[in-house]
Amino acid sequence: MIMVLIAIFCCGTFFGAALYISIAQHPAALETGTDFGARFFPPMYGKAAPMQIALAAIGFLSGLVAWILGNGLLWLIGAILLISVVPITLKLIKPINDILLNPNNDLEPTEINELLIRWGHKHWLRTIVSGLSFIIYLSAVIYA
Repeated sequence: MIMVLIAIFCCGTFFGAALYISIAQHPAALETGTDFGARFFPPMYGKAAPMQIALAAIGFLSGLVAWILGNGLLWLIGAILLISVVPITLKLIKPINDILLNPNNDLEPTEINELLIRWGHKHWLRTIVSGLSFIIYLSAVIYA
């Protein structure tokens, strides 16, 4: 039962943080202007990334253990969905992060703004996938 609780907590927290970033934080940073958005992104990323990595890893592992312990196939499906945010991040978001986090980038404000907008669109995929994982984890508890 403890693995189930840990999986739901970590997945739900990951999803909640991703949803907050997608709905509120990132759009608000963009509204304040490119200069602010460019200065805000590195410290925001530096604080959010370690938390999100830990939540995805622990949420995945505890969901996997819940499945191994015989709690049903939905735990495996939810766990795979949750950990899929890692390759999504590495393939789609990291290239943009690398540019935005490079202190030596010499980009024009329009280029930075375009990167920030693209980052936000790609971040929505993480939000949706983690939300689906959370729904599946909750469904696994309901239908257990």
